[in-house]
Amino acid sequence: MTDAAPAPPRSVLVLGGLSAIARAAAELHAAEGARLVLAGRGKDRLEEVAADLRLRGASAVETVDLDLAACDPEREAPRLVAACGGTVDVVLLAYGMLGDQLRAETDVDHALAVIDVNFRSAAVWCLVFARRLEAQGAGTLAVIGSVAGDRGRRSNHVYGAAKGGLGLLVQGIAHRLAGTGARAVLIKPGLVDTPMTRGFSKGGPLWSSPERVAAAIHAATRSGPAVVHAPAFWRWIMLVIRNLPDAVMHRTKL
Repeated sequence: MTDAAPAPPRSVLVLGGLSAIARAAAELHAAEGARLVLAGRGKDRLEEVAADLRLRGASAVETVDLDLAACDPEREAPRLVAACGGTVDVVLLAYGMLGDQLRAETDVDHALAVIDVNFRSAAVWCLVFARRLEAQGAGTLAVIGSVAGDRGRRSNHVYGAAKGGLGLLVQGIAHRLAGTGARAVLIKPGLVDTPMTRGFSKGGPLWSSPERVAAAIHAATRSGPAVVHAPAFWRWIMLVIRNLPDAVMHRTKL
């Protein structure tokens, strides 16, 4: 006799509804008939995505035009939960800012913007919804981090520092929620072909699609470990990078 598969979530809140990865994940939930709430900046674009998700089978789709990095999560969370129908089964935090590493090294304001978007604001949203899910005794907080947070590297250490801090926070929340019925999961994508990486030279086996990462997120919202690399092979790549001696690491251009 096998255990029954987890029931599809009834309501899904996407913080960063215009993210390519988040949209692909929302499509998977829509196909299961979930109620979706998309929050982010750009009312018209959000409505376009919402219309597509309704066609894909979502039972309902609401949009909230909101600057997630600049607003007060404590104040905004109640109306987002209300839009979900009063309870939320999945909160997917998917917004972020890659920034420009070279600029961040000399432009303090730019560095602070990268840290503010990717860590400070995201951390507050995580804390607010961790408390709500804990009170519900159910639900999953799924947060998109990055393999960039696994070790500081010359190519992206400001962005990586912010994602690394967020990752530690989410892992701590997962530990805190253990045994409550609620859970938190950190998804660490590697190189993904999205508008955020438009300036990169792409191609090769290390690059993935938003759809592939979304499939990992979709599975992780049901069950599994508190940290998921997407695709899974990044776990082994980053294990090597994290354990390179400094004498070797400092000769690379990673």
